[in-house]
Amino acid sequence: MRTRLSLLATAATAAVFLSTGTAAGAAPGNPSGGDGGDKAPVVLTGGLVGPLHLSTGRNGSVTVSESFAGRLTRVDEAGTPSVLYETPDWSVAGNAQRDGRTYFLESQGAGPDPAGLAGHVRIINEDGSQETLGDFAALETAENADGGTRYGFRDLPAGCAAELPPNMPETYEGEIDSHPYGIALTDRQIYVADAGANSVVSVDARTGETETVAVLPPRPYTITAEAAASNGLPACVVGSTYDFEFVPTAVALGPEGQLYVTSLPGGPEDPTLGARGAVFTVDPDGGDVELLAEDIMTPTGLAVADNGDLYVASLFGEGVLRIDPDSGDSTVVLAAKFAAAVDLRGHTLYATVNALPGPGGPPDGQVISVELGGR
Repeated sequence: MRTRLSLLATAATAAVFLSTGTAAGAAPGNPSGGDGGDKAPVVLTGGLVGPLHLSTGRNGSVTVSESFAGRLTRVDEAGTPSVLYETPDWSVAGNAQRDGRTYFLESQGAGPDPAGLAGHVRIINEDGSQETLGDFAALETAENADGGTRYGFRDLPAGCAAELPPNMPETYEGEIDSHPYGIALTDRQIYVADAGANSVVSVDARTGETETVAVLPPRPYTITAEAAASNGLPACVVGSTYDFEFVPTAVALGPEGQLYVTSLPGGPEDPTLGARGAVFTVDPDGGDVELLAEDIMTPTGLAVADNGDLYVASLFGEGVLRIDPDSGDSTVVLAAKFAAAVDLRGHTLYATVNALPGPGGPPDGQVISVELGGR
């Protein structure tokens, strides 16, 4: 993902997340209740810089990864933020809390600019001491998780490949890259969605040993005449299928031990080509992958309720969605702009919104909460 080119865009997904612009060009808006909340949403705090991840913790607190600032911020029940960790040189991504310890991901080298890859889980203990586990760059360098996966055009007519732009190969295989992005915890394992390696990885919580759990399938897209014309592609590609890289963004544990993983479709993540994101189930033991729901706009955050319902933050979509785990059907439960992350505490849903600044405006990411109605 670091140097590969994808259809209609040369920027990697990581670059979308690490820039301060908005791919969709939409302005932030005030959140409003969807059909799942009995009460109006409450703004817990604002002024955050790229709050792309959050997790709920003790005493009513939430912890936010301000990814554009390289900062981990804890917000107490009264809405008062305090900096828990800050680094100018690392990308701070998904965070989770367990038994008084705070786990989060940090990495270097992802995106279109060549740089050395590095990444691990950092842990902040209750006494303030820190430790690291895992080496995602080493795992990806050794294995190249999707190195055997073919991306690009499937069925171009004869001679069409010669008409493609010079920087667009007809097909390519996955290259070495790593950007640990989403995190979920059990007693013994830390599960990570690596948006650069295009894989789900497990980290042994005691030894730090890393292992690839699954590689999700490419996401197909049939090229329309409009998409070809608006992106300078030759007319001969119309009707052909392009297999985009899947890009895992969030991982969560289901009530029966299964993993749920949200996936961006590669290429432009804004509404240009429509809602192409998906949610998969992954067997953490055998690595079997099944598609649960699709046609979701930029799913970047995920939480699972005790009854199995999935709550998905749709960054460039309508807000936070509730997805039925049996049918895959979705319903908007929180209408908001730039909803990036979501978590649950009982029947209270927490989300980060306004996670990307509007055109010309200062960052004003917010953490909001809303009481969910029963189902």
